[in-house]
Amino acid sequence: MTEERVVGVGAGALGLGAKELATEDMILNIGPQHPSTHGVLRLRLTLDGERIATAEPIIGYMHRGAEKLFEVRDYRQIIVLANRHDWLSAFSNELGVVIAAERMLGMEVPPRAVWARTLLAELNRVLNHLMFLGSYPLELGAITPVFYAFRERETLQAIMEEISGGRMHYMFNRVGGLKEDLPLGWLDRAAQAVAEVRRRLPDIETLIFGNEIFLARTRGVGVVDRETIMQYGVSGPIARASGVDFDLRRDDPYLAYPELPVKVVTRSAGDCNARFEVLLEQAKVSLDLADICIERLRELPQGPINQRLPKILKVPEGDTYAWTENPLGINGYYLVSRGEKTPWRLKLRSASYNNVQVLREILPGNLIADMVAILGSMFFVVGDIDK
Repeated sequence: MTEERVVGVGAGALGLGAKELATEDMILNIGPQHPSTHGVLRLRLTLDGERIATAEPIIGYMHRGAEKLFEVRDYRQIIVLANRHDWLSAFSNELGVVIAAERMLGMEVPPRAVWARTLLAELNRVLNHLMFLGSYPLELGAITPVFYAFRERETLQAIMEEISGGRMHYMFNRVGGLKEDLPLGWLDRAAQAVAEVRRRLPDIETLIFGNEIFLARTRGVGVVDRETIMQYGVSGPIARASGVDFDLRRDDPYLAYPELPVKVVTRSAGDCNARFEVLLEQAKVSLDLADICIERLRELPQGPINQRLPKILKVPEGDTYAWTENPLGINGYYLVSRGEKTPWRLKLRSASYNNVQVLREILPGNLIADMVAILGSMFFVVGDIDK
């Protein structure tokens, strides 16, 4: 005899009183090798029909052991490793390491290096955001925006490559400043690139926010409230899309940020659409900050771009914590030194690690069809999770 129970039919049809065959919960593994997971992330979902009952993000498939590798590298070699955990934010990753070491050494960085670092950090932020601005609509079926986003990325990549020699892993920071001074005429080319990207950014905005399918797939989907964000330590664009008005560039400024008018972009909806809006608006803010840095660098007199270092650099005994506002959120390094050329301990607090954990709160209650939209809007890099 077939057992029957009264259930809702279709999405949101609870309480309609239709009869349907009884079902059992199904366990579904998404990943760890799956296009929608941005790499080797695994999601263990419990499904009740087409609706997600529970979600558990399972990490560690790409574990790189970066923190242990830091302990056997000197402070020059650490920079090579540090810029790789979030490969879309390489320059910003380097900053935390050198700032921590400089703080322990009591070292003052030349003003020219401070402003150049700030400029390059903001250009790197735009590069990061453009990747997600192009790839996220692609995951929802909109193919065209990614071509526009990569056109803008190539414009900025050209000047980043010119100054550092690298397209992704810049390796341009040094303890005490930067590797070398800015090339002749580079500021003019950087200003032109920023102007071109700013002029063409509305093309991406029109393509996406004028698309009714994109809006239908993202508005009211994957909502996370401010309290949940705070509990999980989520930061960056995801937190600000839920109304968390916090940005280290303004609230605990470093580099040249105390002298810059940092506008913190926030939204209150906390859904996929709000997270995408914050990312787009932050790109515009970073372009404005880059313009200010370029003009300030033009005004600065010629001078050193770094401090002369001994052949073997040893950081005094002690500890410090240096955090920066990376493109994806708070990136922190807890440095413990015993006065040797390698750190005794260098603990990494990566943005993606915290941000992805909140999926266990967001996904339940949503349809399996909306999982890809929610996952893509979390803007994480798997290497940043499996540090």
